[in-house]
Amino acid sequence: MSDAIEQSLFEAPPLGEQERMVEAILFASAEPVTLNELVSRMPHGCDPAEALVTLRRRYEGRGVQLLKVGDTYVFRTAPDLGHLMQKEVAEQRKLSRAAIETLAIIAYHQPVTRAEIEEIRGVAVSRGTVDQLLELDWIRLGRRRMTPGRPVTFVVTDHFLAHFGLESARDLPGLKELRAAGLLDNRPLPGALSTSSEDEESPEGQSELFED
Repeated sequence: MSDAIEQSLFEAPPLGEQERMVEAILFASAEPVTLNELVSRMPHGCDPAEALVTLRRRYEGRGVQLLKVGDTYVFRTAPDLGHLMQKEVAEQRKLSRAAIETLAIIAYHQPVTRAEIEEIRGVAVSRGTVDQLLELDWIRLGRRRMTPGRPVTFVVTDHFLAHFGLESARDLPGLKELRAAGLLDNRPLPGALSTSSEDEESPEGQSELFED
């Protein structure tokens, strides 16, 4: 009898109820939520990973979609309904060409140091440009390179990926897509950015050592 009571106390809720729990947590959270956070907040025995799979399927084609951004999950407005948010977009601070170029270099070449950014752009990177991208939470400091001076590197954030509806940096658009979206003009970008991101060596293939 005691064994039956103990089993019932730790029996996981039905999958449908787990989906409702995940849905509630994501809607109530101001920031994207990791799978570990879902596990810690849900009852013992729940499988939020399975609930996320069925929940994402349930929201396909809806006005709001469940997206995976990096290692987190978040609800976002469907891309084809972005025109409804025109007022919000118009109020956002417009990035300078220097900031756009710097952001693009970091996104396509991360992890990258300030010196490497300047080498690609051909001009110095102002502190104000980097500070603006840091304030927007679109870039963050990465690991230090184990080279003379141990320079810090820059990488894009999950907030950057979420803002542009990307699951990972591998989903970054090509130059044609960026220009079609109005994010770049038709002038050639500096240095290595004139090559396609698909031709770039992935971070996993780099042999450089980094400080933990």
